[in-house]
Amino acid sequence: MEEKIAKIKSEAGRKIDSVVKSLEDLNDIRVKVLGKKGELTSILRGMKDIAETERPRIGQIVNDARRELEALIEEKNRELKAKMLTSKLEAEKLDVTLPGRRVVRGHLHPLTVTMNRIKHIFMEMGYSVEEGPEVERDHFNFEALNLPKDHPARDMQDSFYITEEILMRTHTSPVQARTMQAHEPNSPIRMIAPGRVYRRDDYDATHSPMFTQVEGLVVDQGIRFSDLKGTLETFLRQIFNDKVGVRFRPSFFPFTEPSTEVDISCVICQGDGCRVCKGTGWLEILGAGMVHPNVLKASGYDPEKVSGFAFGMGVERIAMLSYGMDDLRLFFDNDVRFLEQF
Repeated sequence: MEEKIAKIKSEAGRKIDSVVKSLEDLNDIRVKVLGKKGELTSILRGMKDIAETERPRIGQIVNDARRELEALIEEKNRELKAKMLTSKLEAEKLDVTLPGRRVVRGHLHPLTVTMNRIKHIFMEMGYSVEEGPEVERDHFNFEALNLPKDHPARDMQDSFYITEEILMRTHTSPVQARTMQAHEPNSPIRMIAPGRVYRRDDYDATHSPMFTQVEGLVVDQGIRFSDLKGTLETFLRQIFNDKVGVRFRPSFFPFTEPSTEVDISCVICQGDGCRVCKGTGWLEILGAGMVHPNVLKASGYDPEKVSGFAFGMGVERIAMLSYGMDDLRLFFDNDVRFLEQF
């Protein structure tokens, strides 16, 4: 029995010493000799077949052999792991003398740049920036803005309906109604509402079923049309240039009375007449007007005590004129060749 144990120990030691790469090979040796069904373990399980007087001595020899092999395996395990780590570090080492790789920095989208410019101008005039949900209730999108369900002006803002009372908002005007209703009745408001809006429309050079708007609202005692005129002239000459011409034309919007379309002199031909302005020298840029009394009443304001003005503009139109572009779709195509120009 002693010879058998010595042979197992000697052969296992030789195999352990011969392992130079694989931890799996080392583990296979451990299992074969020291595992539950290993060679030394089998001897311990067969102790019942050994003479009772020999059992203590044989057991001691097996345990000594087991401890020696475990020590050899542990030492070889550390050696193999150290070799693997060295090899890995050698393979992954960095050449610190190589020139560094420049991180390519992105930049803001032209629509974001234009939106930020608009916000900055109005914030300097004391306006707050308000936001609201893009999935809106019919009440806030239409009815609170003097557009009852049978109003023909709704046809101009045909939207994407989720239910009969829930839709994708067609303008950011609902934010105006929500802001008024969140304030104490007749309290002053000076705000703009930027964001995406949705309408069923074509997708061509000048139309998109999704676009970006900025709408504004001022409500207080003694607000007059002259305040609206001065505010928009100041804004347009800051967003374009000090020499741009501004004119106001009568128009109709259900939520303002009186209403006006606002034009600027063509920034392409400086008012001389060209293809962009169709020879007129003028470009329509936004709509505005004095807040309709019904809109004030719908949000708990008293039109006998306060008045206000509102305006709305498309950010894409302003961006197109600012950058001299002729196709709105370029903003949404995500073409890097286009975006890298800005």
